[in-house]
Amino acid sequence: MDNNNHETGRAQLELHLGQQLNALLSASHALHVKTAAVFDPNLQPAAFLLVRWLLAYGPSSATSLADSLAMDRSSVSRLVAQLKKAGYVHSEPDPHDRRGVVLSVTDLGRDKAVLAMNEKGAEFYDRISGWDDSSLEAFIQMLKRFNGL
Repeated sequence: MDNNNHETGRAQLELHLGQQLNALLSASHALHVKTAAVFDPNLQPAAFLLVRWLLAYGPSSATSLADSLAMDRSSVSRLVAQLKKAGYVHSEPDPHDRRGVVLSVTDLGRDKAVLAMNEKGAEFYDRISGWDDSSLEAFIQMLKRFNGL
């Protein structure tokens, strides 16, 4: 195979990789939207992102949430107000800065988030349930390598 054919073959492989990554990202987004609707169909999916972040990393200020999720601070404030009204998030004075407020997930928010994430997990595991262990291990290793880990 000459160099030109190799480059054309490589370009085709990279194109196919891009298509599969786009499919993965699209499917991930669709699954997130579906999971957020299980959490609360009356809220925007971005509200569920806030709850998941608070569950994963603990209490936080709205500013830290916005920075961590690369979201506009006004959008975070609006979503937090909706989450508080629904009883999923509560706020209390920041013990380190009494002028600030710390947000955390309520028991109701935690219970509903766990329910939603369990449904998401079930759909994820359905996709890999027919894979043998060696295929799953190879996939994990390739993802690690792709992610630079």
